[in-house]
Amino acid sequence: MNGSTGVKSALPLRAALLMAASSSLFGMMAIAIRYASHQQHPFEIAFFRCLFGALFALPLLRVHGLELLRTRRLGFYIVRCAAGIVSMLCGFWALVHLPLAQAVALSYSTPLFVTIGAVLLLGEVVRMRRWSAVIAGFIGVLVIVRPTAVDFSSATLIALLAAAISGGVTISIKYLSRTDPADRIVILTTLLWVPLSLPFALTVWKWPDAATWPWLVLSGGLGTAGHYCWTRALKLAEASALAPLSYLQLLVVGTLAWLLFGEVIDNYTATGAAIVIAASLYIARREARVARELNKDETVARQTPNL
Repeated sequence: MNGSTGVKSALPLRAALLMAASSSLFGMMAIAIRYASHQQHPFEIAFFRCLFGALFALPLLRVHGLELLRTRRLGFYIVRCAAGIVSMLCGFWALVHLPLAQAVALSYSTPLFVTIGAVLLLGEVVRMRRWSAVIAGFIGVLVIVRPTAVDFSSATLIALLAAAISGGVTISIKYLSRTDPADRIVILTTLLWVPLSLPFALTVWKWPDAATWPWLVLSGGLGTAGHYCWTRALKLAEASALAPLSYLQLLVVGTLAWLLFGEVIDNYTATGAAIVIAASLYIARREARVARELNKDETVARQTPNL
């Protein structure tokens, strides 16, 4: 999820506040999705989240003009957004059919899949320490999922599928952020999501009632605001420095789910989430260290005269 450019050694206060806001907004979006699910199918909720999210993103065009929509990588955006829609549909399904804290905890396994994808797709070299963290992370996932438990649900597998696809989308964001500004990624992504999500919604279509509309609008607004704060934070600081604040989402979701729905985080979810978060934080730190070392080597190489 690293959309930053260059190497930033400190964590600016503004970046920290933006990431904390992003995590809180995404956490509240999960609550809005749960309320909307009382009447609507997850596929419909995903479509309306995309539709209203796009509407809330349109002011970016007023700020930057139509130039913001111009890109030489439209085909790549379409493929990336198509994968993102599948991940969103799976993630929304999990939020509706699993305890909210468990669904969010499983989403934290995305960095594990990013590491694997970086090796398979980008040819990155991953040493034993990061592989050990990946293995530990998946042990944490098994603790959360408990595949041998009597109450095991296939929704947990769908949540993991969402995390795996999200890992691929994260890698694509790393690629796009090298050349495209954050606002272009946000506006093109939100606009493309609308037509891509509509066919899935039409298969289960039912017009929302009056009580559901506010939750659908809120999910779109919270999602776009969270995405906006997230991309801004990643422009100001390293993803590894911001990673601890991203896990604030679990605290927000866990607290609100307990207050509003009476859901309690069980010991397995808490223990597994702690393992997954620790593994993800270690991976983020190692990636940042490797990036700094590569940057240092490149700087030395440029300063060394040719003999």
